Amino acid sequence: MLKRIAALIIAFVAMFGLQSCTSSAPVSLLDYANSYQGYQFRYPTGWLEVNVTDGPDVVFHDIINVTENVSVIVSPVADGKTLEELGGPTEVGYKLSKSITEAAGGDRDVELLNAQNIETDEGKTYYILEYLSITPDGQRHNLASAIVRRGQLFTMNASVPEARWKRLKNVLTQSVASFSVY
Repeated sequence: MLKRIAALIIAFVAMFGLQSCTSSAPVSLLDYANSYQGYQFRYPTGWLEVNVTDGPDVVFHDIINVTENVSVIVSPVADGKTLEELGGPTEVGYKLSKSITEAAGGDRDVELLNAQNIETDEGKTYYILEYLSITPDGQRHNLASAIVRRGQLFTMNASVPEARWKRLKNVLTQSVASFSVY
């Protein structure tokens, strides 16, 4: 009898104890759509929209860890160029990393970790870009999706402190993958 109870306790601890060590609690995503600009995405439950007057079109951040955020920036593209005409994923990712570094006044170093091209069933091309930023406040992990539509570059960015990246990687990857411009 004691062996059976001990075996059940060990099995319970192994199943639930190790599960909590290896994965985070599931996080659901909520829908956001901007029908005026023509884009939509999903963001984590428990995140709130932040009113911004200059810069991103929209920003959401975690209510507890306010430095964790997703944002969308819409900027004009010269001469009606397509995303591919701006360059391949690595080239565009590198250009964006340099513009981020310059916009921050040089107090941030941005390294492009990964860049890939995604083609949708509708024939739209998105670049998925992964960055590591070194700021005065520490390292940050960024994941972005970029597309050119209607003469504008739409960039959705998810950003978290590097220490939280492992825990939030899956949900932020889902969020960035949900970004769609119509």
